[in-house]
Amino acid sequence: MAALARWCLRRRLVVAALWLLALAGTAAAVTAVGTAYTSDYGVSGTESSRAHDLLRQGFPDTAGESDTVVWHVPAGRDGDGVSEPAVRERMGQALRQIADVPTVSGVTSPYAENPRAGDRISRDKETAYATVHFDPAVEEVPQADSARVADLAAAAAADVPGLRTAVGGANVPEADTGSTRLSEAIGVAAAAVVLLFAFGSLAAMLLPLITAVVSVGTAYLVTGLLGHVMTLADFAPMLGTLIGLGVGIDYALFIVTRHRRGLRRGLTVAEAAEDAVSSAGRAVIFAGATVCIALLGMLVLRLDFLVGVAVAASVTVLLAVLASITLLPSLLSVIGVRALSRRERRRLARSGPAAEEGTAGPAARWSAFVERRPRVLGALAAALMVVLALPVLGLHLGTADGGTAPAGSSTRQAYDLRADGFGPGINGPLTLVAEIDGPEDRSALERLPGALRDAQGVAGVTGPAVSERGGVGTVTVLPDSAPQDVRTSQLVERLRADVLPRALDGAPLTVHVGGLTASYDDFADTILEKLPLFLGVVVALGSALLLLAFRSIGIPVKAALMNVLAVSASFGVVVAVFQWGWGSEGMGLGGAGPIEPFLPVIMISVLFGLSMDYQVFLVSRMYEEWRRTGDNRRSVRVGLAETGRVINCAAAIMIAVFSAFVLSGDRIIAMFGIGLATAVALDAYVLRTLLVPALMHLLGGANWWLPKWLDRILPRVTIEPPERPEAVGPGAGEPAFVPHQRDGDRVSSG
Repeated sequence: MAALARWCLRRRLVVAALWLLALAGTAAAVTAVGTAYTSDYGVSGTESSRAHDLLRQGFPDTAGESDTVVWHVPAGRDGDGVSEPAVRERMGQALRQIADVPTVSGVTSPYAENPRAGDRISRDKETAYATVHFDPAVEEVPQADSARVADLAAAAAADVPGLRTAVGGANVPEADTGSTRLSEAIGVAAAAVVLLFAFGSLAAMLLPLITAVVSVGTAYLVTGLLGHVMTLADFAPMLGTLIGLGVGIDYALFIVTRHRRGLRRGLTVAEAAEDAVSSAGRAVIFAGATVCIALLGMLVLRLDFLVGVAVAASVTVLLAVLASITLLPSLLSVIGVRALSRRERRRLARSGPAAEEGTAGPAARWSAFVERRPRVLGALAAALMVVLALPVLGLHLGTADGGTAPAGSSTRQAYDLRADGFGPGINGPLTLVAEIDGPEDRSALERLPGALRDAQGVAGVTGPAVSERGGVGTVTVLPDSAPQDVRTSQLVERLRADVLPRALDGAPLTVHVGGLTASYDDFADTILEKLPLFLGVVVALGSALLLLAFRSIGIPVKAALMNVLAVSASFGVVVAVFQWGWGSEGMGLGGAGPIEPFLPVIMISVLFGLSMDYQVFLVSRMYEEWRRTGDNRRSVRVGLAETGRVINCAAAIMIAVFSAFVLSGDRIIAMFGIGLATAVALDAYVLRTLLVPALMHLLGGANWWLPKWLDRILPRVTIEPPERPEAVGPGAGEPAFVPHQRDGDRVSSG
């Protein structure tokens, strides 16, 4: 590490040029080949995925993405409503114009004779809807085409008095949502304020921001290229940016803080930078490795789109680490002593190098306070975490639809209009897809609708419809509850386990239950089934790293317990905000709805990694003091006093960055933002600075216990570099004697 730091310091222009070349090169590559993302989070091998595949085979013209155009007219004048000649003529014209949009493959209109159109006019004749099918060959619908559909529908409403239109679907232009660029800008600005407060130096404040922006920008572009070689979810770039800005600024913060400490102790700029990379840089690499390992734990789930998310996020963290240990020291050599504030430079010139830090100040006073009352403070911290985690007991996994969109959005208006006109189930019908092989199967399919109409939870049944080649048939079941309602999920279970077997009565016809809710439920079940294995792998790998670094059984066990508490409490807040709807409308995030099925997996990965960051920075200083003195009380007190301030600043930066992404207007990203911000706040201000030191005071020397047989077989891994002499006045350069080390019976000198 010291050699790397010296190389970067001597060749600072080369280092900066290499990073700029990487940024420009990836930008050129993305411009040349474009990006490739997917919004299909389905799971292969499930019943709903089989139904989807059969639909694509049997009805290829409707296999692509689709939007819904909904219109409403009060039926007060003549009772015709949407069938009124003026409305019928104008909407018919609009639908024909929509059908001419380049990527639209067809429009299913309620005014056309179509066997698959179904009943698209409500009984009161006030509401009607049409389905706009996009070309299945188009991977991503161009924004211009989706905007054209919305504009044509709005123009029709403007031409007919009393006519109201709305467009819903995944391709609706998000004109009413926030800006992701605004979120990034606000997050960076908030981080800048925290850094300026922490350093008191404009030059020092800029360095973490520059390294984070360069590394995250490069990673963002690399993520766009990864989509060409693996399945990559459309939220992966935003998630990577969210994580990268947080860890990138924090990692640079730790190194700059150590560099400034060296300058205050009288080291030259080069010596201070080398010392910072050799010490804090090691911890940054270790912390980054734990984040990547936690993220790559998602690979055990063997879900294609999660593999892409894990790899993309890991690449972002890796680049943040590389920028912190290469680009940052080169920039430190550029600003020189301006890394210190003017007041600090004047004090250094007047009074000489500073003495040992950490013995005074708010962090030291807090550390002493925790040492005096570990039982009471530890119990209060644990109680708070448990209370915040209670909502997790009611966690309901599912995927948001138009019903959770902001109240004024076009998607929400289309959702509400259809629900009012046709019942809540219209927004999430269940599609029963049959594999037809012969006349007997065809006859069984014809009898199926009559057997389904009286089933509990069924509001209506349409069909059957049979493909042109006759191999695939469909029956549409309209639930009497909304797609996200638990009763709809229960209907899916009843259809599969009871209703369909009785309705078919031994017939050879195979019927698969698909549709919106069925696919959500299958996805959630798959995630929940694999979640214990995933959690076990992440906890085991993280604990193994801590065991190697700190040679203790107690440290990794406590870390695992703290991580579980942080994840549970943050999920409790997410459930309260998004599932219960506490404040979600006020923040522009829509109404109450289920939690995305993949959210637990990704958040556990990210949170375990970030929690390990703070654990490493806190406990490594305690471990260093323990090896030097063998005094547990002093080790915990000094470790918390010397790292508390920087951990609090780092947490404040992450909280600011994560919270800013709530303004993105994207519900999924907002879930990550609130969940991660809450977890970091609880981890830093409740767990690492309160519960962890309280427990370590109570456990005493048992914190550092390791069986001798295990100590002999474990490889030697250390975060701290060998001690070096520091320039602290006369006698600088003399060896610093280390009186005792617990890591074996050794006496060492610096």
